[in-house]
Amino acid sequence: MPAAKKQKLVVIGNGIAGISTVEQILKLSGAFDITVIGQEPHPNYNRIMLSYVLEGSKTLDDIVLNDWKWYEDNGITLHTGTSAQRIDEAAKVVMTDNGMAVPYDHVIIATGSKPFILPVPGSDKEGVIGFRNIADCTRMLQAAKTYRKAAVIGGGLLGLEAAKGLVSLGMDVTVVHLMNDLMESQLDSVAAQMLQHELEQQGIRFLLGKQTVEVLGDTRVTGLRFKDGDELDADLVVMAVGIRANTEVAQASGIEVRRGIVVDDHLRTSMQDVYAVGECCEHRGVCYGLVAPLFEQGQVLAKRLCGVDTPPYEGSIVSTKLKVSGVDVFSAGEFIEQPEHDVVLAKDDWKKTYKKILLRDGMIVGAILFGDVSESANLQSLIRKKAQMTDDIYHSIMGGGCAGKGADAATRIAQMPDDEIVCGCNGVTKKAIVDAITVQGMTTVDEIKACTGATRSCGGCKPVVEQILQSVLGDGFTTAAKQGICPCTTLDRDTIVAEIRAKGLTTTKEVMHVLDWSNPEGCSKCRPALNYYLTMLNPLTHREERESRFVNERMNANIQKDGTYTVVPRMYGGVTTPEALKKIADVSLKYNVKVVKVTGGQRLDLVGVKKEDLPKVWEELDMPSGYAYAKSLRTVKTCVGSQFCRFGTQDSMGMGAYLERKFERLDFPAKFKMAVNGCPRNCAEACTKDIGIVGNDGGWEIFVGGNGGTKARLADSFCKVKTDEELIEICAALMQYYRETGNYLERTSEWVERLGLEAIREAVLHNTEQRKELVERIELALSQLSDPWKKVLEDDKLRDVLYRDVQPVVAT
Repeated sequence: MPAAKKQKLVVIGNGIAGISTVEQILKLSGAFDITVIGQEPHPNYNRIMLSYVLEGSKTLDDIVLNDWKWYEDNGITLHTGTSAQRIDEAAKVVMTDNGMAVPYDHVIIATGSKPFILPVPGSDKEGVIGFRNIADCTRMLQAAKTYRKAAVIGGGLLGLEAAKGLVSLGMDVTVVHLMNDLMESQLDSVAAQMLQHELEQQGIRFLLGKQTVEVLGDTRVTGLRFKDGDELDADLVVMAVGIRANTEVAQASGIEVRRGIVVDDHLRTSMQDVYAVGECCEHRGVCYGLVAPLFEQGQVLAKRLCGVDTPPYEGSIVSTKLKVSGVDVFSAGEFIEQPEHDVVLAKDDWKKTYKKILLRDGMIVGAILFGDVSESANLQSLIRKKAQMTDDIYHSIMGGGCAGKGADAATRIAQMPDDEIVCGCNGVTKKAIVDAITVQGMTTVDEIKACTGATRSCGGCKPVVEQILQSVLGDGFTTAAKQGICPCTTLDRDTIVAEIRAKGLTTTKEVMHVLDWSNPEGCSKCRPALNYYLTMLNPLTHREERESRFVNERMNANIQKDGTYTVVPRMYGGVTTPEALKKIADVSLKYNVKVVKVTGGQRLDLVGVKKEDLPKVWEELDMPSGYAYAKSLRTVKTCVGSQFCRFGTQDSMGMGAYLERKFERLDFPAKFKMAVNGCPRNCAEACTKDIGIVGNDGGWEIFVGGNGGTKARLADSFCKVKTDEELIEICAALMQYYRETGNYLERTSEWVERLGLEAIREAVLHNTEQRKELVERIELALSQLSDPWKKVLEDDKLRDVLYRDVQPVVAT
């Protein structure tokens, strides 16, 4: 029999809503010949991640969800840079702006939304933009190269994301908000104030309760005027006051439209065979502006089109999970207490956490989490099910109670419905993850990510994915979950290092070829790791592969958001001289350094050096590189110790300077910081360093594994020694053991917890023969090092390649 003729499905809109629906259809049926019409000149990308593109931590390629090849592999015809003008119901065609008439049997309208621009005088001036797509990001990135002051109108989710990105670009950012609380549609006043305080610490300013009435300036914006008469200077204005459903094609086609394109519980519009999903549609009077509802809509519509029985779409419980500059916030359901609510509340100012659960007749109907959002997935499920509060649930979420009394992760995973969305960014359900494990044999988070898309975007769902993986695999989880160092390989760090040794591999290209990398060019994650492992294993023979380094390490300076660089000269132990300070000041004035900042490691940052000026600055400073850009020894912080302090028992400045001179320039798996204190008063803060040293009357105490960063950890006491020689030897062996056993980018805080303190003590402290060998190997590595700034100054070719090929920045 001849194959059944495929039905023609046209999707208007190439965003998350339309393409996630197509993905569901492809899983259920091959009965459709699919055409996608997209207004932007790009394949489908994740708009949720636009702020990361704006701040520079991701590129467009990083946030693409379905690349060009995906469309080709699935037989999808993609028209980019094209707009659908109207749907001709009689002729059963979709008319486009470039004259195409695309025939259809079914149409899905997924045109999303448009940013709302305030209808105030001056809103059409140059420098006033929305924040909705890659083009908006590009305009902001260009503006940040020329202008300094930005105003973001709107203190909601979108506005805070825009502010985050602009601050990262080095702009002076003020968020202007009509209401007195940020994110008032998702947070109560307590959480909003905590969020505001945290964001103020990140450099964002706020003007709350301000109504913008005019955009000032001639052709380009120069500021804002408010209803109370106050004004704010601004070179760039980002309108993030809300969105409006993009209903143009529906209106032009005669389809019923109110706030959005009106749809029923099966996502049908008023026109036969035409459906709508996502932000463009209105269901039961509600237009959803968050991502989870569009996935739920897409799943219902996909099943309906493919003839699969499915309950109708009855609306979504809206939830928000936000991370701005390290601040975690979650809300779902009802969050403003009313007289009929019982409130379960916990606020910890020390930990900067806030938890609130609202109950109605004992039923969980809403929640807010701030700071600690680990229970967000659990709470969202409980709210969706309208679960009754129990002691187990209370202790699980709020903490406290008898050990083991709360419902554990395994129980929650077992109780989670199959259709619950685990990955809100990509609409991946629990069942999709379970099927990837049980049907397709996935055994790692990376494999599940490649197969389903879960964890592909923000990564917030990774803990739940790991719990599902562990729940399904059971006893096989520990061995099966050993992951490759990146998606290019299934080999873990230990296997790769062993293979390099055994096979005598000498370059990253050789490693990737011999060890059968799936991507023969590698990626930004594995190339630097391989370069480090090769250097660590073969310090005498390995040729530096500069192209495998991160940009800061290639340039020997820290790149800033405006394209300039920060130079940090070495000041051993944090000690300098008046002559060196004068030299730093003279060079800073000569090369128009924007800021000279004292760092937490007792150094001076010269911020704002132009790329082409870097070699001249290094030459005129005539000081060694401080390696502030490298996975290397950054600083050894010291107190004044016995040389000056009346409490000092040891010469901390002398020892700190010695250790810094001895171990500078040595590559580590991650950045490495040290501190030396002259007495137990700990003024140099040894407890948060990778290696911290505290002097006492009898000698020194060594601490290891501290971290003062985003994953703060107090260092563990490693041992006590009596002599300077013992101190230096044990520190050297400890560093080399970390170099040889640490995963690339793994800080000592994570390394100590992974290996265990006793295992490290056994290898470094108790096994004296091994300690001697470790010291010999680190001495060999140290003997091959030279100052990178001086190397550039002595290599004209390197200077030409890296520092003289500079394109002028043209103001737009």
